[in-house]
Amino acid sequence: MTSERKARPKGSTAILGLSAFYHDSAAALIIDGEIVAAAQEERFSRLKHDHRFPLHAIRYCLAEAGLEAADLDYVGFYDKPLAKLDRLVETFTAFAPRSFASWLEALPLWLQSRLHLRREMDRAFAGRFAGQYAFADHHESHAASAFFPSPFEEAAILTFDGAGEWSTSTLGFGRKNRLRLSHEIRFPHSLGLLYSAFTQYLGFRVNSGEYKVMGLAPYGEPRFASLIRDHLIRISDDGSFRLDQSYFDYCAGMRMTAPKFHRLFGGPPRAPESFLSQKDMDLAASVQAVCEEVMLKAARHLYARTGSKNLVMAGGVALNCVANGRIMREGPFEALWVQPAAGDAGGALGVALLVWHHILAQPRSPNPSDSQKGSLLGPRFDESQIRHVLDAAGASYEILGDDELIESAANLLAAGKVVGWFDGRLEFGPRALGSRSILGDARSTRMQSTMNLKIKFRESFRPFAPSVLAEDAAKYFDLDRESPYMLLVAPVRGERRKVPAEGEKALIADPDLRKRVNLARSDIPAVTHVDYSARVQTVNAERNGRYYRLIRRFKEKTGCAVVVNTSFNIRGEPIVARPQDALRSFLATDMDALVLGNALLFKDRQDASSAAETEEYKKSFALD
Repeated sequence: MTSERKARPKGSTAILGLSAFYHDSAAALIIDGEIVAAAQEERFSRLKHDHRFPLHAIRYCLAEAGLEAADLDYVGFYDKPLAKLDRLVETFTAFAPRSFASWLEALPLWLQSRLHLRREMDRAFAGRFAGQYAFADHHESHAASAFFPSPFEEAAILTFDGAGEWSTSTLGFGRKNRLRLSHEIRFPHSLGLLYSAFTQYLGFRVNSGEYKVMGLAPYGEPRFASLIRDHLIRISDDGSFRLDQSYFDYCAGMRMTAPKFHRLFGGPPRAPESFLSQKDMDLAASVQAVCEEVMLKAARHLYARTGSKNLVMAGGVALNCVANGRIMREGPFEALWVQPAAGDAGGALGVALLVWHHILAQPRSPNPSDSQKGSLLGPRFDESQIRHVLDAAGASYEILGDDELIESAANLLAAGKVVGWFDGRLEFGPRALGSRSILGDARSTRMQSTMNLKIKFRESFRPFAPSVLAEDAAKYFDLDRESPYMLLVAPVRGERRKVPAEGEKALIADPDLRKRVNLARSDIPAVTHVDYSARVQTVNAERNGRYYRLIRRFKEKTGCAVVVNTSFNIRGEPIVARPQDALRSFLATDMDALVLGNALLFKDRQDASSAAETEEYKKSFALD
């Protein structure tokens, strides 16, 4: 990877923020308040949601800035491990002896690393770090990651996740270089854990499959929502809530749900990879509806308390872009900004900014476009590095100039081909934003099922997102603002929707989701979900550079300013970070072409052995 190895300005302050041990370990580096680099450990280790100490991410951040551990002034950690241990001990004690098995699983991890975190960090820096360590409250780190990079001078702050030390939800307010959290909901009452309980009950993996529940929800009706409200959660008008713990097992057991939960909903959890019934879809729709209700009520209450016209959000639940879209459309705030790495990874950035603004009391000048830099904060690779990878693999490729490359890629997309797009710096956060993306023609009626089954190797019901030129977004979607980080769901405009033909109406309720997916619902069917919605990314020239130019050229050829954009990864793997990761995914799937910087590869020009590799790779995935 390439780095700008510039001499560090004399008197500057370098702060490294870290998150680790729970979900999506990450590192983020700021110098004099400017975000220089940030990356998740999973992108380097190739282990999805890698929770281990982020050694690779640390090395990258330092290399990107041309620094060594000895150059760091502060290292911040995104939560307080001893406070979290206190919560675990109190919980295990309260639920003993039933919690004994969970305690035996958790205790060794604490004794090995988390309890002695300073020692773990000293070891990671090989004793060369001579600065100060700082530890922040988990939700304060979330709040800082949302407010400080935002474009607002002042803003209301809302955080939701599974759990931090004790907090699971917080309300707060930020102004200039200070923020304060004023209210909290404490463990075990957690909106994130409620959603995760349904995630596991529906046969998906906790901390990984929640977005599948969100994608499944539009296929169902929220007919269980009243049952959830009557038995599982008591919601107040201000958005606060309490969960009836007799239905859950996450405090004491090894599962999210208890037998009482299973009896309430008429049966045991769905077996992973098994047939998805209409009941499963209705359960997804129901918990999604309840989640949206809580978030909307909390947002309205926060507005009444603060009077701010701006809202910022973070925490894992803030990645629920359907709920975000409702807050945007139905809530009282004029402007909304959500941290692109809203989960634990973003906490690494949050704690670094907390050190700069709170501990060092440095001023803050908001950037009207935000200071997240498009969340393009990861490694980049130059042409010589890309050539080295391709030559070592014996790949067939050609190097093109920028204009020729964009012309070729736009022609491929216009012809209905699927193109892997690897360009510039890697995205920080879970969304591919045009640097590590797989692209297709949004006008194609078969593109969604093709990408899901032949390229992503994932469930066919999962929707794909559109990337649209910012200046054209309002022509396609009911969206009155930019959405650069793909964190807002908006309706497709009515005039673009298609009414099902008489012979297609039976497909609307067909139990086979693969048939429902293939029903064209608009003139951009590949990105139109079953409820006529889309998770929109707006693309502009300043933020997105060559990706913007590609979509603009595609529009000049086709009249359409929208392309399908899905993350460049295969099911079960993180987004690709390096050229060799992209090449492997390209050869192991049915992608038609690959852009690696200025290199263009065609699948049908590669060695015949790659076809056998593709077939072998597909066999390792069980699809619906």
